[in-house]
Amino acid sequence: MLGMSLLMGLSVSSFADLTLNSNPVTSQKRPISWSTNEAKELLLSEDAEGIDLTPQGSTTSSTTLRLGRAPTAVSDTRYSNNLGPSVQAGSALVMDAKTGEVLFSKNSNFSRPMASITKLMTAIITADAHLNMSEEITLDPIDFVGPKQASTRLRAGDTMNRAEVLLMALMKSENPAAAALARTYPGGKPAFIAAMNAKSHQLGMTSTRYYESTGLDARNVSSARDLAILVTEAYKYGVIRQFSSTPHYDFNLGYRMLNASNTNALVRNGEWNINLSKTGYINEAGRCVVMHTTVNSRPAVVVLMGEPSTQARNADATDLLTWLSGLPQDI
Repeated sequence: MLGMSLLMGLSVSSFADLTLNSNPVTSQKRPISWSTNEAKELLLSEDAEGIDLTPQGSTTSSTTLRLGRAPTAVSDTRYSNNLGPSVQAGSALVMDAKTGEVLFSKNSNFSRPMASITKLMTAIITADAHLNMSEEITLDPIDFVGPKQASTRLRAGDTMNRAEVLLMALMKSENPAAAALARTYPGGKPAFIAAMNAKSHQLGMTSTRYYESTGLDARNVSSARDLAILVTEAYKYGVIRQFSSTPHYDFNLGYRMLNASNTNALVRNGEWNINLSKTGYINEAGRCVVMHTTVNSRPAVVVLMGEPSTQARNADATDLLTWLSGLPQDI
């Protein structure tokens, strides 16, 4: 299991036993490691590894200030005149993550099913609970029951520590893993879902509603604007940055190996500097992806919802990143 040979020296009472050494502004990511000393500072929600997320002179919450008004203040027609690529997505948004300026927008306030983008909030609620990451979690048959049947390589009875379960949920988008995180939360699934909705309300995600932790329920809805808020918040967590942008990981369950790859091809191929990523798909949502990326030293958030296919999603994401790379810094 992940780091099992090193877990013996860890505290059994603190979520902060996981240290993920990653630089949010470069593509160089060091291997996952375990530590008892550095993780608490890294995993607390206010952590941004030295990046000031609040504009100078402002005392307002960075997420509210930068995202609460910027996307709604921009007319989608601004981008219809060759100022951005044509995308097949039903909704899209590109935002400068440093200034909060919306650079590209298409139906960004339209609320629609978000599928597994849900799992970013699942990860945030898990992190905020400061649970013991070395605690073993055994998947229960109930974790495989939901509004839809979803493909999975996991089985009831599989046992992993909470860090591995979170990695499975973020990197491989495994639905039973996300369900298990909610089930093992203090107060169980009802408390977990309540925390998800309370957090989204706190962040000003006015178009968002959560009914469960995986994204299989089409009633989990959001807008491209709200998902930009979610990405900005998730970026503050080193564990989410690292796990969601891990290209591959081999899970040793003791009795079998699970060779897993990131669901985002742009993360797997390594051609772009992607700091955080999450994909999603159910029929009602289409293909979705959110990313925090750095292009030509510009940190940016990219959101695509309602793509007709994985190929279209990858093509649109690549086109937007290529377009972004050609923008002047002071656009």
